[in-house]
Amino acid sequence: MKRFVIPFVLALVAAPFAHASDDDTIRICDASGCSDRPKNSSTFQVEAEDPVAAQRTAALIEMAKKDPRAAWDLGLRYFRGDGVRKDSYQALQWMRDAGERGHVEAQLAVGRFYLMGLEEMGSDPAEAETWLSMAAGKGNKEAKKLLAQARSAKNDEQELYRLRETYRKSWYGYWYSGYTYYGTWGPRGWYYR
Repeated sequence: MKRFVIPFVLALVAAPFAHASDDDTIRICDASGCSDRPKNSSTFQVEAEDPVAAQRTAALIEMAKKDPRAAWDLGLRYFRGDGVRKDSYQALQWMRDAGERGHVEAQLAVGRFYLMGLEEMGSDPAEAETWLSMAAGKGNKEAKKLLAQARSAKNDEQELYRLRETYRKSWYGYWYSGYTYYGTWGPRGWYYR
């Protein structure tokens, strides 16, 4: 009797979940909200590409490879979605490129992105300090103010890391001896007190 009851109960419990795999939709959440969409759809609306806009973007990319001001402009356009698809990764890459070639506004912007975080990217005070130091070294007053914040955040983060590591090492060793098992194995199987 027990052999029949267990599979029957499992079949009853699993039945509602078996239907979900046959469904042809998936729940997708994006900037416009959440909706059930076909599984073969993309997460964003693909717009017909304007050939003139594509030509302008290609020309700006070529110019950005040579001129840090154009790299800054391209980064801003990717950040804002102005004439190109909004893409924070591309924006950061082009702004970093402009900053590495000495563009002070780009150094400040990249430093601020790393200090505050940018969309899905968390903050990185050590990286922020590097970029803000570059801009502050060129006399940017706002970068000097933010640099003090970045250094403070970096020190706080390092102190938190040291504290977490000290605690983790002592806590990790506790798992080996500090907690006891409830059950013991005996001649007839597991016994629980």
